[in-house]
Amino acid sequence: MCPNGVEWKTFADLGTFYGGLSGKNKDDFKDGNAKYITYLNIGCNPALRFDILETVKMGPNEKQNTVQYGDALFTGSSETPDECAMSSVVTEQPTENIYLNSFCFGFRFNSLDGICPAFYKHYFRCDAFRKAVRRTANGTTRFNVSKKEFAKLEIPIPPLEIQKKIVECLDKFSALAAELQAELQMRRKQYEYYRTQLLTPHSESNSADNTDDCNWEWKTLGEVCEIGTGSHNTQDGLTEGDFPFYTRGTEILRLNTYDFDETAIITAGDGAGVGKVFHYVQGKYALHQRAYRIIANRDHLLPRFLYHYMRYSFYDYIMKNSVSSSVTSVRKPMLEAYPIPLPSLAEQERIVSILDKFEALTTSLSDGIPAEQAAQQKRYEYYRDKLLTFPHKAK
Repeated sequence: MCPNGVEWKTFADLGTFYGGLSGKNKDDFKDGNAKYITYLNIGCNPALRFDILETVKMGPNEKQNTVQYGDALFTGSSETPDECAMSSVVTEQPTENIYLNSFCFGFRFNSLDGICPAFYKHYFRCDAFRKAVRRTANGTTRFNVSKKEFAKLEIPIPPLEIQKKIVECLDKFSALAAELQAELQMRRKQYEYYRTQLLTPHSESNSADNTDDCNWEWKTLGEVCEIGTGSHNTQDGLTEGDFPFYTRGTEILRLNTYDFDETAIITAGDGAGVGKVFHYVQGKYALHQRAYRIIANRDHLLPRFLYHYMRYSFYDYIMKNSVSSSVTSVRKPMLEAYPIPLPSLAEQERIVSILDKFEALTTSLSDGIPAEQAAQQKRYEYYRDKLLTFPHKAK
């Protein structure tokens, strides 16, 4: 649609930059009387979200920059060059004064004639622009955008009609992504509701005819499971190896040797993963010395039923039964005393079948809604980068 190319101009030619809040201290961000845009809002949303603003105290005669329709907002420093100057465009007219976080900066076009702000919410996230932005960042442990170099970056100004056509196309992909996110949130709520119903003994929904309720009994984890730990440290882990090596978090490392060949539930003994159940293991694996392996006695307890129940209630149990206000570790006696309800094995199988389907739908990266979300994001990025690639108009 633009066979002869389009005009490109630098930020310096098109407008001016402005800064965020200045002269504020931490107390100013408590019980504020004005709204401001957070770093996270900009970093996560190509179009600014007005529903997640936070508050700051502002004096009656205080002069601070406010955002306007059409402004492009950018994050400042970051831990990696890839995350520098992430963008969010103000695509709606603010109805009140809204201020900008001090760790961010804004750009205002001199004129919006020939400019569709929604076009740039897509362009400022495209691969070509992000590569150009990375070249303006400098630092070692933390990276900062050079405003001087950033001002030299060129951006395309295709005809307004073309901008709007591209927005119409790419917004359809965004709408599909929003539908998937809404569907996922609904399914998660549904999952949590049924999990609570199914894993609460003597609830009416535990079985179709309610005849199994009286057969639920309670045992401690120590009575129906073997509990042990591994022998490795995190530094033993490899990026490549023959067997998975489970530590105390979600990350799975590798080793060329294994410690166990079994079906087990893994939970952290200390660290940020305390009270969380991240892994259900089947087969050969290695284990960290401060992670616990829990192996169910199949005569009474299905491993997968135990996995779902621990995901449901183990964290709350640890929080309630810890002597410390901030739990830093889980001791074996605490694990052994954890109470487990035991319906019949047939009822356990029924519950597992239902919850496995919900879990696949809401968490699986190989199928279910998260997999479709990932595929949709790839489709969007592919067409975005194709549609937003413009040759320079010959001078």
